[in-house]
Amino acid sequence: MKRIIQFCVSKGEKFYVAQCVDLPIVTQAESLGALAGNIQEALTLHMEDEDFTKEFDHPSVLVSFELSSANVHA
Repeated sequence: MKRIIQFCVSKGEKFYVAQCVDLPIVTQAESLGALAGNIQEALTLHMEDEDFTKEFDHPSVLVSFELSSANVHA
């Protein structure tokens, strides 16, 4: 069964921050495109030292974006 690894993205003052829900991974970047690359690199590095072959066999990554209430207009 394919595993889905979830990240939640929020916007700080200068950087977008991605925090993994399932694993202890946090990364940041100035753009969403750069953040996507950082997420992929962070996942690769995290799994490199661990034996996740059974639990995470070619996982999919799900990214959700958190909007602050100041950015949401009713």
